[in-house]
Amino acid sequence: MRNLRKTAVLAALSGALALGACATATPYQPAGLNGQRGGYAEQRLEANRFNVSFSGNSVTSRDQVEMSLLLRAAELTAENGYDWFSTVARATDRDTRFYSTPDPFYYDRYGPYWGPSWRFYRRGYWSPWGPTWGNDFDVRQVDRYEATAEIVMGRGPKPSGDVNAFDAREVINNLGPRVTRPVAK
Repeated sequence: MRNLRKTAVLAALSGALALGACATATPYQPAGLNGQRGGYAEQRLEANRFNVSFSGNSVTSRDQVEMSLLLRAAELTAENGYDWFSTVARATDRDTRFYSTPDPFYYDRYGPYWGPSWRFYRRGYWSPWGPTWGNDFDVRQVDRYEATAEIVMGRGPKPSGDVNAFDAREVINNLGPRVTRPVAK
């Protein structure tokens, strides 16, 4: 019984390590492409006004999500024949979830996996107790970010004094090389 439990724990740990090694940040691509949950999306509101968003996965940093959003806004601006864009509204949301997994090194009624354990007699039976008693789960926090912006596009020079206005070509040149692109298959 004990060997079977050790084998199951080791198999679960090796599977988790293998999956963790494969995890990569959400690439800069349309949402839903190749079954990807994250990516960019846009919705035209008026001829020169769009809602733009970028969603990342649990290993995509907030900076990467925000850079990808600005890059998509700049590309949309250039694709539609405009020179600059201004963000009317912009927000970054964080979705935090907590996952718990059984700790493979905890003490249970079959004995310890690692380290010492003690037993005491209470109310007619022997009870196990060890240093990790009551801490039988590992808890992991997972954060996912999504950035959204409403943009207005314009032609000609970027309005001076507007801190929310961006030159589309400059943004493309500066942020384009810094985003994570899809891996060619």
